[in-house]
Amino acid sequence: MSREPAREYGNGRIGVGAAALALLASFLWGGTQPFIKLGLDGLPPLMMAAARFGVGWLIMAGAVRWRRVPLALNPGELRGLAGLTCLFFVQIYLLNKGTAHTSAIRSSILIATHPFWIAGLCHFLVPGDRLSLRKAVGMALAFSGVLLIFADSIGSAGDLARSSSTMLSVWQQEHIVGDALILGSAAFLGARIVVMKRLVRGLDPLKLLFWQFLLAVPLFAAASAIVESDAPIQLTPQVVGAVLYQGVVVAGFCFIVWIHLLQRYSASRLGAFSFTTPVLGVTLSVLLVGDTLAIEHLASVVLVAAGILIVERA
Repeated sequence: MSREPAREYGNGRIGVGAAALALLASFLWGGTQPFIKLGLDGLPPLMMAAARFGVGWLIMAGAVRWRRVPLALNPGELRGLAGLTCLFFVQIYLLNKGTAHTSAIRSSILIATHPFWIAGLCHFLVPGDRLSLRKAVGMALAFSGVLLIFADSIGSAGDLARSSSTMLSVWQQEHIVGDALILGSAAFLGARIVVMKRLVRGLDPLKLLFWQFLLAVPLFAAASAIVESDAPIQLTPQVVGAVLYQGVVVAGFCFIVWIHLLQRYSASRLGAFSFTTPVLGVTLSVLLVGDTLAIEHLASVVLVAAGILIVERA
């Protein structure tokens, strides 16, 4: 079987229409964490992931059919996709599980740190993509925002411990565990994107996403059947709507739009729009989930967004 030729990606200047499309995708992506939180009210983390990407796979299958993308794989491609799927499984599980144990606001801020994990991994794994002083400054800004999140967690746990007759370890506090899981998910997301950047050189991006979803859904479903068999399920309109948003809007529409833009414009120019994602995620967390926005959260999202903008522009 012959290997598909690598796609050439454009490097054109982003016009008004493309900028509006990139901002729309970033806005919709910002709703991921709030809708994960809403979906977790009726579905356990692994089952919700299976449902989300099952819906996303149907959207991707329609896009593949419309574009008439060939789907046959050679053994080398299958090995790469298997590794990518393992990263994908762990990243999404940590994201859903962590969001179950922390607020949607905190999840939106912490998952937005994935560009810095990408920059750090590329420094060691991608020749010619080294960390510069400007990137280092941006990463420092963003991680100062992360430290604010954890300082808030530790402070809250300390207040609880002092008010209780029994001293409680801060690591026993649910929100700290959730925050740590989300930060781990951001690291795995960074690693997954680096692997995808290597695989996409020889695979059509839609084909890559089609197979990634197809391989991951049975894994999520099997893991859910094993570890979540006793979990309560409540398919309320809110839960169904949350899964459909994650599957149709994020895993379907946003992925396809971003691939469409990447084929015409440089990743670094498009990446500058991602600084809006944590801002919009926090806003939607307040409006949809009812989270309370504290001054620490506001300062943290400003630092993370500023860090993303600096790193992407570098």
